[in-house]
Amino acid sequence: MSDTFLGIDVGTSGARAVLVDEQGDILKTASSPMSDHGSNQRDPVVWWAATEHVLHALKIESPVTAVSVDATSGTVLPIDDDGNPLSDALMYNDQITDTAILGNIADNAPPESAVHGASSALARAITLQHTAGAVRIIHQADWIAGKLSGNFIHSDESNALKTGYDPVQRRWPDWLADCGISLSMLPVVVPAGAITGNVTSGIAARFGLNQNTLVVAGVTDGCASFLATGATDIGDCVTALGTTITMKMLCDKPLFNPEYGVYSHRIGDRWLAGGASNSGGNVLAHYFSAKDIQTLSDHINADKAATHRFYPLLKPGERFPHNDATKQPVVSPRPQNDSEFLHCLLEGMAHIESLGYQRLAELGAPAMQSMRTVGGGAVNPAWTAIRQRCLNVGFSHSVSTEAAYGVALLARDACASDN
Repeated sequence: MSDTFLGIDVGTSGARAVLVDEQGDILKTASSPMSDHGSNQRDPVVWWAATEHVLHALKIESPVTAVSVDATSGTVLPIDDDGNPLSDALMYNDQITDTAILGNIADNAPPESAVHGASSALARAITLQHTAGAVRIIHQADWIAGKLSGNFIHSDESNALKTGYDPVQRRWPDWLADCGISLSMLPVVVPAGAITGNVTSGIAARFGLNQNTLVVAGVTDGCASFLATGATDIGDCVTALGTTITMKMLCDKPLFNPEYGVYSHRIGDRWLAGGASNSGGNVLAHYFSAKDIQTLSDHINADKAATHRFYPLLKPGERFPHNDATKQPVVSPRPQNDSEFLHCLLEGMAHIESLGYQRLAELGAPAMQSMRTVGGGAVNPAWTAIRQRCLNVGFSHSVSTEAAYGVALLARDACASDN
């Protein structure tokens, strides 16, 4: 019987697991919404209940060689010596309002670091370190992996980035202490794809694994989604057309530029560079229902330029390709024809995407080689055609859009490189 590899994705809305074979073919999948296990998305007990559900649902029968986990980027929680959570987690989008914490970070962190601002994972970690009994602050993916292995000390270079980890020097930098975090509270960081241990005997018995099943350090959910698409070459790009527009390119060197909101995740010796715009599906949903978008898109001539150049935002403020808190939305004058208004919005977003990749090129990124798309917007033919016209790069089929599939491949590749 051939070896199989397991990927687990834990998000805000649910958990999903994918089992693949050595060729990367999907053998089984399972999913479970968080809402089936509790109403508090910040409660790690709810995360684990959803994870247990999908592992039971897989009904694993073939030998699983390795398992890896991805989860939301920047979600952190305090634990005790045994890995027990001591409070609700602070989620990736929870903001810290303590001006002393934010001021210390602003004064001591390098401008290119990803720790600045009220939504900083470092600010959340500093807040939680004072939880009674806390010995360590870890990330959501670290904790789920720890539940599998019994080892709660490790994180990976992707999840640790927004907490202040330096992926170039590959260490927690000294300036973190000046920001107010106790370095002893931070996890031991290993490269994504590193083997960190084996599943426990209890986990093996409960879910049909064996004690030789390896636990492999994962990545953030965004990086896992990139890996899932099949993008493997330098210059391959993946745009996520979701609530916002996230752009990532596989590069041979890191790119960091706070002026444009650019940062890079390290995966091995390669880098996922990019940023996220505030434009996207949230703007479309403000004006149209999903059904209206589908109907109106059928009347768009995507080969023809829109009548107006928009910069679609719901409110002032942009992160990438401009990092400008005062950036103003441009969504007028509104055409009388709704399909033309939608055309202007979609083309405006395509121009934002094009400018984003131009920014990466200005900062030293390689030439774009291919484009893959994930997220709800990927299924809109009119938007796809507009983007193809604006981006002028070959579009490739995504093998998968499932983050769990991406970390399943990471687990497989870790075993291949270990042999």
